[in-house]
Amino acid sequence: MDRITAMRVFVEVVDTGSQTAAADKLDMSRAMVTRYLAELEQWLGERLLHRTTRRLSLTDAGQDCLLRCRQVLEQVGDLENSAGLRSAEPKGLIRITAVMSFGQLYLAPAIAAYVARYPQVQVDMQLLDRTVNLVEERIDLAIRISNDLDPSLVARRLAPCKSVICATPAYLEKNGTPQVLEDLAHHNCLTYAHFSKSQWRFVRDGRQESVQVSGNISANEASTLRAVALAGAGISMQPTYLAAPLLRSGALVAVLPQWQPLEMSIYGVYASRRYIPPTLRTLLDFLVEWLGPEPAWDRLALL
Repeated sequence: MDRITAMRVFVEVVDTGSQTAAADKLDMSRAMVTRYLAELEQWLGERLLHRTTRRLSLTDAGQDCLLRCRQVLEQVGDLENSAGLRSAEPKGLIRITAVMSFGQLYLAPAIAAYVARYPQVQVDMQLLDRTVNLVEERIDLAIRISNDLDPSLVARRLAPCKSVICATPAYLEKNGTPQVLEDLAHHNCLTYAHFSKSQWRFVRDGRQESVQVSGNISANEASTLRAVALAGAGISMQPTYLAAPLLRSGALVAVLPQWQPLEMSIYGVYASRRYIPPTLRTLLDFLVEWLGPEPAWDRLALL
């Protein structure tokens, strides 16, 4: 029995919650997964999983074994890294997800360049304006823009994500241009639907301030609010990756530019650091290189 593979199978079954999902993730048959589990239990002389038609659960021995298997696999990964055994060309399928606006504008061309560099890789992109469960939906990598990540997941920072407060010249001409932060409370501010109360936070000269805003239109993603702002409906907080070209063209105007909305980060998020396939590792490295510490949209915004 290949005990390292058996440990990987066991950990994957626990992480995905089913033998079928683990088989798909590991690119092996369900029968092979069952065989590895049985051989691991035989080797250890302990039952590791309670199996029912609906779910799997760990036995006490399985709970202890899971911890030890993760430790062993982490050590194996370190050994592979130090010995240079993972230098082979990446290949196979990787499934990634991102929000629609960022995925279409910037992730898609990055992925095209990545597969041009590594032609044996296949990428399945899922562009969704919701947070997915990486394990249940078998996602290898999620691109998330946030300052509040799930602590159970592993995250690598890829790039900064700045924002800007903006509106059309027509809206500002009709309703006046805010001069201080408190003025925003008296304007129609376009807000994100997942916040019951919208508090916009800013930084200036190292000092943080916040203002509670409200408006008559909300949406669940940035590009929709950008379209509403372009229609002259109100003031929007937009990521600069969406707003930069419109600021350069004059279609939108920055409001209170002396105040910088609190910066977020673009992260690559994945389920476990115990075993990182070459495809995932090289894709993360590539995205850090592609986006850079000052992404292209922010460099262009300064022109």
